[in-house]
Parts: sequence; structure tokens; C-alpha cells
Amino acid sequence: MSVCRTAGVLVFASAVLVGSWPGGFSLAAQVRAPRPPEGQRPPAPRLADGTPNLGRIDPTKGYWAPAQYQDYTAVLVDLKEMPYQPWARALADQRKSEASKNDPQGFCLPAAGPRLMTTPYPMEIIQLPKRIVMIYEGAGHTFRIIHMDGRPQPEGDALPPTWKGHSVGRWEGDTLVVDVVGFNEGTWIDMAGKPHTDQLRIVERFTRLDLYTLRYEATLDDPGAYTRPWTIRFDIGWDPDGEIQEYVCQENNRWATTLMDEHGNVLPVPSSR
Repeated sequence: MSVCRTAGVLVFASAVLVGSWPGGFSLAAQVRAPRPPEGQRPPAPRLADGTPNLGRIDPTKGYWAPAQYQDYTAVLVDLKEMPYQPWARALADQRKSEASKNDPQGFCLPAAGPRLMTTPYPMEIIQLPKRIVMIYEGAGHTFRIIHMDGRPQPEGDALPPTWKGHSVGRWEGDTLVVDVVGFNEGTWIDMAGKPHTDQLRIVERFTRLDLYTLRYEATLDDPGAYTRPWTIRFDIGWDPDGEIQEYVCQENNRWATTLMDEHGNVLPVPSSR
């Protein structure tokens, strides 16, 4: 099992860890933002043009430290339970009963939408004049691009399905609003196995409430799997001294050679010698 060191915290970098959900990450692998100083928190920083700064500040350090939510039912905003269509409920129940052992993220495949914001490894936001880049250290060590040049969403053959979809953003006051479409059906919405179809559309809202807090909200609308749109919301903490490190999930992933019993418990891999 490989390890990496992130902001002084030893992190076990295997996709399968004792004490974790198969395909997920153990508590030992999670990064946590330090407790903010007592008293009134500094306001959210701004760029030179007055735009909210969602990323690093002087002296060019810092990252967001997402917390892990295994089941998004816990962070629903406007409902007490998921508005599944019958087939989607049955599939989610099956995946959850199997202890998430077929979770695509356990194979180091990309996450999408809110799950990018609940993979417990550092993430960084870089604001450029016509696009915003989000970099994620953990899982597939992936990135996403949010187009900020006013372009419309592509349609038809111009919108091939992809893992993370096609993101177009705009500012509404101090909130970054991102519209995402064009997903393939390869990802799970959360660790509990909530499915989606290629009809999924996500509207995300990123608001830096103060120096130490990023509020994330996402409304998921998938008429192929759910009876109505649903919204989740949670806050993400800031580590002002953190710096993203290299982490290669594919190098450390032993999922393909890991054996499990009928209850999803990890078994030792027999030696080939």
C-alpha cells in the first residue's frame, strides 16, 4: 500500500483501505481543515477587479479540504428523502447493500458533480479571465474546466457524453453559478450508489462566505431517474497553509486484484509466488 504526505498529514493512498467502504476512502485518508481562529472571521478575499476570490491568497498557499458525505440524503435541503423513480431506488438499494463494492471511483474512474466536492482530498480553484479551473488531488487526480466566456451549452452532436460533463459558469452577485450538462452514465452520484442517466443536469452554486468557508449547493435534475429535482448543501473548510501534492490513484489502486467475501469484506490477496 502506497502512502503520500499532504500538508504534513500522512495519507494512505490506496483506493481500498481497512475501515472504508469498498471503492471509497477511510477516515484515515481524509484531510481536514484546521479550526479557524477564534473571533470574527476575515471576510472573503477579492481579486483586483472586485470579483470574489475562490482560491489562494498571499503568500500563494491554501486549498479547500472537502469533507466526505457517503449518502447525500444527509445534506438534502428541501426534502427528507430522495425522489427516486422505482428503478433508480431499486438500483441504489442494491448498490448500498453490496457495500459499494462496484463503485467506479474505487477503480480510479472520475467522479462528477457534487462527488468531486466530497472526495476527502485537497482541491484548488484557479480563476483565469475566461475560465475557472478546479484541481482535485485525490481519487482520479482529476480537474474540471468551467467556461466563463458567455458561451451557451452545446447541443446534439456537439455535446458528447463525458464523465464530468460540460460546465458553463456566471456570477450572480458574489456567487459562482455553474450549469453542467452532457454526463455519461458511468458515475455514481454518491458513495451510497445513487444512479443517474444521461439526462442529468446540475446547477452548482459556490459562495465564499468568509476566508475560511466555501458554501456549496447543487440542484440535480434528472427526469430519467428522479421524480423531481433535488438540492444538497454543505460547507467546505479552508486550509491556509496547504499545498496540493502529487497523488496517482491509478498507481496505488489494487481494486482489480482485491478479493471480497459475499458481504463485501476485503480478503487478503494470495501470493502468486
